[in-house]
Amino acid sequence: MVIEWLRVSVSPELRERYIQKDAEIWTSMLVQHPGFLGKEVWINPETQNEVILIIRWASLEAWKAVSAEQLAQTDQQFNEEFGSQHQIIEAAEYQVRKFPQG
Repeated sequence: MVIEWLRVSVSPELRERYIQKDAEIWTSMLVQHPGFLGKEVWINPETQNEVILIIRWASLEAWKAVSAEQLAQTDQQFNEEFGSQHQIIEAAEYQVRKFPQG
């Protein structure tokens, strides 16, 4: 499993609307891809201008199979509906490793 980790800066008064639009637009697009396993949204009550998105993929290949064209179209739709009052300020890729218990 591969994790796509995004830290997004958004003004505190727009945070909930951002989360709603993200689910409506981005998550709706991602669920169409067979390698998409799920998504979590993390918020920190102490840092109200930030949203963490955790996107789980079956493999790196599944994640990268989402076309650049589809990403650009989805980004454009999101920006048209939400505006540009947000910014991805950090992005990372993680692999989930499981070790035997014992």
